[in-house]
Amino acid sequence: MRDRRNLPTARVDHATRPAGRRLLAGMSAVLALAALLWLATAQLPVRAAEAPLVAANPQLEARMLAIATELRCLVCQNQTIADSHAPLALDLRQQVRELIEKGKTDAEIIAYMTDRYGDFVLYRPPFKTTTALLWVGPGVLLVAGLAVLVLVLRRRSRLSADRFEPEPDDQDPGDPRRAASN
Repeated sequence: MRDRRNLPTARVDHATRPAGRRLLAGMSAVLALAALLWLATAQLPVRAAEAPLVAANPQLEARMLAIATELRCLVCQNQTIADSHAPLALDLRQQVRELIEKGKTDAEIIAYMTDRYGDFVLYRPPFKTTTALLWVGPGVLLVAGLAVLVLVLRRRSRLSADRFEPEPDDQDPGDPRRAASN
């Protein structure tokens, strides 16, 4: 039988072992939490949102919708408040209803909303000095792009055909056509 005292022993680096265990324990806790959250939300009953209150008078509701199509949703920014389902849009529609019930005209309601939220609330902002770039900018960019395209095409049409052929020095050294010409 061999003497065990003289055999080399495998050394275990105890400094890295606890860190690995902590990492494994942390990952296990995160996975357990994710599974718990998934189970909790999967078991919840799905409920439809409450329908927003509409005016008792259909003519009043039609007028409110006509005004609401002129106002931008401040949350969605790409929808009118008539189209949006955001809570702020619901509040703004309710505010328009209240202003209609108070006897305000369409122009007064739009002016009230513009005074409160600025021209941004209007789905079609007016042409003013503050909104001129908004109206003129796309046309200016289109004209500038077309001008650059015309200039580039004119310059290319003036170049001779040999300007479009690669120079012999630019060819790949491994190109068989170059080896055949040498």
